[in-house]
Amino acid sequence: MQLILFGTSACHLCEQANEILGGVLIHFPKIRLELIDIAEQIQWQARYAVKIPVLYDVDTQSELNWPFNETGVTTFINKLNHD
Repeated sequence: MQLILFGTSACHLCEQANEILGGVLIHFPKIRLELIDIAEQIQWQARYAVKIPVLYDVDTQSELNWPFNETGVTTFINKLNHD
């Protein structure tokens, strides 16, 4: 499974989301996480400018929008694994 965390630099919420993911993904070693800075691509800016941070599943195109915590991320991942 590949997840993307959409965010941008100097975003304290994005930093919090990354810390949460670090605590959760240690329990899911097969999941790959990619960090994408939305400022680098116009299409991501248009889609996520007012929503970041957003956790995105590449396979299902499902999104988990902020705010989320470790329980929410774990629930999101478990749901993806069962769909």
